[in-house]
Amino acid sequence: MSKLSTVEILGGGPGGLYTAILLRRLMPHVKVRVTEQNPKGATWGFGVVFSDQALDFLRQDDPETHDLIVPQMERWQNMTLNLPEGSVTLDGVGFTAVGRLRLIETLRERAEELGAELRFSHTVNSVDELEADLIIGADGLNSLVRASDPKAFGEAIDQRTNHFAWFGADRPFDTLTQTFVSTDKGALNAHHYRFSPDTSTFIVECTDEVFKTYGFDAMDEDQSAKICEEIFADVLDGAKLIKNKSVWRQFPKLWCDTWYSGNRVLLGDSVHTAHFSIGSGTRIAMEDAIALVQSLASEADIETALERYQATRPPIAKKIVDAATTSAVWYESFEEKMQLHPLEFAYDYLTRSGRMSDERLAQVAPKFAADYAAFKSVNA
Repeated sequence: MSKLSTVEILGGGPGGLYTAILLRRLMPHVKVRVTEQNPKGATWGFGVVFSDQALDFLRQDDPETHDLIVPQMERWQNMTLNLPEGSVTLDGVGFTAVGRLRLIETLRERAEELGAELRFSHTVNSVDELEADLIIGADGLNSLVRASDPKAFGEAIDQRTNHFAWFGADRPFDTLTQTFVSTDKGALNAHHYRFSPDTSTFIVECTDEVFKTYGFDAMDEDQSAKICEEIFADVLDGAKLIKNKSVWRQFPKLWCDTWYSGNRVLLGDSVHTAHFSIGSGTRIAMEDAIALVQSLASEADIETALERYQATRPPIAKKIVDAATTSAVWYESFEEKMQLHPLEFAYDYLTRSGRMSDERLAQVAPKFAADYAAFKSVNA
């Protein structure tokens, strides 16, 4: 391959837009175009959540974009687990969140300022329509770029067994909260957090058995939202659920062993997915973009740069993706874990991905760690 001069990016989400920003910052001689099939200002979903320190990478690599995003974010220092037998506060488990549309619009404006060409409401039917030195697939789970040759990318995809529906709620919550409820049809969980001063994300999750027992598969969005409002009436406290393509789905597990083929390369959800329970999907996509563009900027030859991206980025991403998969498996048996004492449940929750040792727990959440140690001592 030759020196890079033109790039086509499919997908106008955070990963695609941030790739365009980095290319224009680090390689201003390169002509960049982003194509998005949805209209400008349209997106599905609600808030995007990051762990408290997750944007440190952005501050280091792109302080200008960091300073545009961070002032728009909601922040909190603790996490809350609501259980039928009581609530547990996890001190120090902080997060930040921003509206997905607000994040996309901030990145869109930045990309345009830097000279990237953006086109919306445009459908590309075949990657062969695109003529560029490099074609970047940032086009999500149903990636056209990956579909152009799934065997070449080493695609492996299946689905988790739980079902979930992604709603919003017209009220804020003080912290990122997990609410677990028992009903006569089984247990359900809600992941909820504010992403603006008056609006929250509210993801409802349940096992396949509970999903079928409730008959969610036969309901439309309005009907399932009404039932979920009734199930979570206590925590919603009069708030209404907001719908935006809030259909019930099962989480797709995707991993590709090979991240580029010829002059086509993947990043974000087009090449891997990370279960929403660890809140890292957008972060990983943006970190993929950093790794890719840094490789392109550091190497004179495109193929050498792609080889470097393949060698360095997947091993790092896979650690997070594997932890997310382990977390997803934990949620598939949360109903039986609800029989535990709330402190035992909280400890099991915090250590679910295998990344939280007792030593780290004592540093991250010292009050909870002390309360749990005292509980274990009394109940030894």
